[in-house]
Amino acid sequence: MTKLNKVTMEVKVEKAIKVDNRVNNTGRPVNKKSARQIRLNKQAFYSNVNDKFVSGNAFKVKNDVYTYSASKNGGCIVSKTTGYVCNVEYVGRTKVKCYTFVLGKQVKVELNLKTLEFVS
Repeated sequence: MTKLNKVTMEVKVEKAIKVDNRVNNTGRPVNKKSARQIRLNKQAFYSNVNDKFVSGNAFKVKNDVYTYSASKNGGCIVSKTTGYVCNVEYVGRTKVKCYTFVLGKQVKVELNLKTLEFVS
């Protein structure tokens, strides 16, 4: 029987230093005027505006500030100065349909989310 000696060795691994981020470059520049990029920018804008409205950010219409508050059966639009304004029956990608009653008659209101000015 032969006796074996144990030998331990230390190995140092040096990490390569990345000089630039060439790995993530596809090599093709983005044509920002292409129809696809314009469509993607529009979709991103519509999504952003819709998220702002649904989350309850304040928006301005004719020098008055309003907010949307959601509930189980739709929601309502509330004015900062006068309170309740109207019920919301539909929230789409770019339009919001609302209604309220004035002197016993139903008045329909349609908001275009693309033209709303959101207050920060």
